[in-house]
Amino acid sequence: MDFEAVYQGREIAYGAASPQTDLIPWRLDGPQPLLVELEAAGDITGPVLECGCGLGDNAVFLASRGHEVTAFDAAPSAIEQSRSKVTAAAPVTFTVADATELNGIGVPGGFRTVVDSAMLHCLDADQRRAYLTGLRRVCAPGAKLHVLCFSGELAAFLKMPAAMDEDSLRADFAEDWAIRRMEPCQYTTGLSMQQWHSLSPALSNAPEGEGLVSVDEYDRVLLPFWRITAELT
Repeated sequence: MDFEAVYQGREIAYGAASPQTDLIPWRLDGPQPLLVELEAAGDITGPVLECGCGLGDNAVFLASRGHEVTAFDAAPSAIEQSRSKVTAAAPVTFTVADATELNGIGVPGGFRTVVDSAMLHCLDADQRRAYLTGLRRVCAPGAKLHVLCFSGELAAFLKMPAAMDEDSLRADFAEDWAIRRMEPCQYTTGLSMQQWHSLSPALSNAPEGEGLVSVDEYDRVLLPFWRITAELT
């Protein structure tokens, strides 16, 4: 996917059968509720690294809660827009970087927490392993990694770059990370149900897709995701 085009506001298709659109499904103009839950539970400890930060709302939220935050994205347009949200009350170091290389990413002593909200599933199998292994270089011993990513049942319809079933994910984490929690959850999007149906015709028209997604109290579509917490070994 051309994420630079996405953040420039150009129309793209999210699948072979999907229409061209300038919608950004993960844009909430606020933090992802699942991340807010993690922070409220005390599961975030700075310094924090957010990988694939997009428009920066998660990073700004964490900084507003008093955490030291570095955030990167591969799309320069995303980082440019994210930097405009930085304030004295919510300072964030935003930078352009490739998740499989992490060039220029680091803090003295290493990051204590890594947050990945819907980036991991954008990587193919080789990229995913390079990313998970590369995090070791920039993290402190015992660092926590929180990942929110497509579940296997959803990924099967959307044809992701790599398998998202539990066994495949556990195998890729195993070399450098010990999974402490892996459970299904519901990821909040900025889409209405009508918009979701237009962007995912293959899923919406399949009998197996019935009931796979739902909506929250604000009529935003909730997608079936994995919530993974792992510890650097």
